[in-house]
Amino acid sequence: MSDKKDKQKILLVEDDVNLGFLLVEYLESNGFDVKLYIDGQAGLKGFQQANFDICIVDIMLPKLDGFSLVKEMKSINPEIAIIILSARSMKEDKIKGFGFGVDDYISKPFDEEELLCRIKAILNRRNLQASNSDKLLVADNVLGAYKFDPEKQELVLDKTTQRLTFKESKILQQLAQRKNKLVKREQIMIEVWGESDYFTGRSLDVFISKLRSYLKSDPNLCIKTIPTVGYILEDSGLK
Repeated sequence: MSDKKDKQKILLVEDDVNLGFLLVEYLESNGFDVKLYIDGQAGLKGFQQANFDICIVDIMLPKLDGFSLVKEMKSINPEIAIIILSARSMKEDKIKGFGFGVDDYISKPFDEEELLCRIKAILNRRNLQASNSDKLLVADNVLGAYKFDPEKQELVLDKTTQRLTFKESKILQQLAQRKNKLVKREQIMIEVWGESDYFTGRSLDVFISKLRSYLKSDPNLCIKTIPTVGYILEDSGLK
């Protein structure tokens, strides 16, 4: 048996104590190290005090609701993997969650085995992405008037540096690698999220909007939307 320090760590925030203990027992029996917190404030404190590979967060939490907790977690570590659990399955809640950058949204009741599969899929995808070193996009990482470093997740203009999230960097990398060419929405979603569906598409729209705001200082750069198909990173200054 592997040592506990070698196990992947899960932060679980669930106010249903019975469900929480059942999930802890199940996930630990499958090789994870799980820390359970029963309210949002305790979950945030636990997140601040330790490093986790993935967080599982209920929406309806006392003291600090799940969406607010996710927002705080992302402000601390934008790259943290998060799964939302919720008895609420409204479309608006799912869109809101994916807008915050969560990796998955699972409605209650759910099957424990399905949850385990989703956790493993997210972690495996992230491990694969981390192991594949990013190559230079273009000569000297030049992107119009910017310098784009995908490894450092930085977009630099003169002396101003814009820090990018993991997903922002991966999306921009795909567009920049195919500059002035169409990149399909499904291709981006599969590469970045590992799946292509309505909610992932809405989340992609949010990230594209953010990237447009980051690139607005160079009038030659424009992310053009081809409705229902994809995007083109146009560089009118490219010789």
